[in-house]
Amino acid sequence: MTNNDILKKLRVALHLKNTDIIAILKLVDFEISESELGAIFRAEDHQNYKECGDQLLRNFLNGLIIHMRGPMESKTAPVKKILR
Repeated sequence: MTNNDILKKLRVALHLKNTDIIAILKLVDFEISESELGAIFRAEDHQNYKECGDQLLRNFLNGLIIHMRGPMESKTAPVKKILR
């Protein structure tokens, strides 16, 4: 199964539109145009087909986590007061 297949199946399973996928990718500061995304969803034998790289799929999955769960909370240690 290719990255294109995985992205297509996630799009269908989660009922996402291309604009939703672009917004999810923006959550992780990854820019892609609607035409580039359309090329990824084309058939492999189409002249404008584009292979989905590992970086795109990884960023989509990271953005999807933020989209579904919300942003990660800060894990800063509580400040201790020093008494003198």
